Amino acid sequence: MQDFVKILGLKHRREVAGKSAIFSGEHFVLEETDWYLLNLFRLWWHYGISFLRLQMWVEEVMEKFMRIYKYQAHGYAFSSLEELLRSLGGDAFVNMTQRSVAESLLEVGVTQRFVDDVIAAVLRSSYGQSVLVPAFAGAMSLAGAQGSTWAVEGGNKLVCSGLLKVTKANVIPARVTGISLHSSEGRALYQVHYETSEGQGSAFYDMVVVTTPLHPSRSNFTFENFEPPIADFPGAFQPSVTSVVHGYLNSSYFGFPDPKLFPFTSILTTDTPDLFFNAMDNICPVNISAAFRRKQPQEAAVWRVLSQQPLDKHQLKTLFRSYYSVQVTEWQTYPRYDAAKSLPPIVLHENLFYLSGVEWVASSMEMIAVAAKNVALLAYNRWHQDLEKIDQKDLMHKVKTEL
Repeated sequence: MQDFVKILGLKHRREVAGKSAIFSGEHFVLEETDWYLLNLFRLWWHYGISFLRLQMWVEEVMEKFMRIYKYQAHGYAFSSLEELLRSLGGDAFVNMTQRSVAESLLEVGVTQRFVDDVIAAVLRSSYGQSVLVPAFAGAMSLAGAQGSTWAVEGGNKLVCSGLLKVTKANVIPARVTGISLHSSEGRALYQVHYETSEGQGSAFYDMVVVTTPLHPSRSNFTFENFEPPIADFPGAFQPSVTSVVHGYLNSSYFGFPDPKLFPFTSILTTDTPDLFFNAMDNICPVNISAAFRRKQPQEAAVWRVLSQQPLDKHQLKTLFRSYYSVQVTEWQTYPRYDAAKSLPPIVLHENLFYLSGVEWVASSMEMIAVAAKNVALLAYNRWHQDLEKIDQKDLMHKVKTEL
């Protein structure tokens, strides 16, 4: 993603300092302070060296994952998610999509208490799910929680609009309703059917990349004339509700009767049945000036609350003493990782490719960007019959010899 940002001339959004805490529904089980050494001491006091074992595990996974950028820089591509994962970390990476993050962490010596308090809180905040999510998705989520991620000034959406601009893509504002297979001079030809505000239309293409999830709850178009037929893949998506609230935080609910003393800007939660929200944070504008400062805890601020169900008035009054406005967005955010045990294919037909299957490995902007480049390289290599650039083994050795 950083490469895209550099190409597009976008700027890194300035970070605004803030402290986090993990709430159990009754009290904070872990609180961040302004002092790094004190934070480390608290982690050690509560959880022993579990945080070190976690960091070592995540770093090992990420170090292997970063190999994909070298492979793609040399034009290598993969025809399946399993082959991509094997090229990075062998069968161990493939297995990480089939076993839970809790199981993997307990195996490397992380304590159950650390999993229940810290790992659960991070995954509830990112995926809205429990520690039973697959280990690979969990590792990506935990890597993002360590503070190495960053945002674009003006909003991350500028990455998408900027890419469309620099590639001079011809964007047709329409909703795709189906893809039908035809042939021309012995080569597959794909007719994409769509609906616009002016009516129905279609166009023929040599290659097509499907980016919408092909699952029953998300897919709303059909495939025609394909043999064998292309059907929806098993699985479902996790419903999520984002409530943006402008109001006064009820710090008493979190054990701080005096709102002036409330020190946190981000609140994560443990997997407690009575808790009606997954996480909440005091959000900043997409454009942050040099003079910007966070609101004081006793002042009205803009908070983002993540939950699995819309908040009712009682729940809003529990979190806020009073509020001016509430904006609610309900959407299906990430795959529900307990709903499918196999990974979707990348190649649906000769030159028909599927991008969004990578979300079942791990769902993030970075993963989608990696998958998009893989599909582009795969389509190019297949079209030009450069099979030596597809699904190659021992790529680390090949890349080194090519330098």
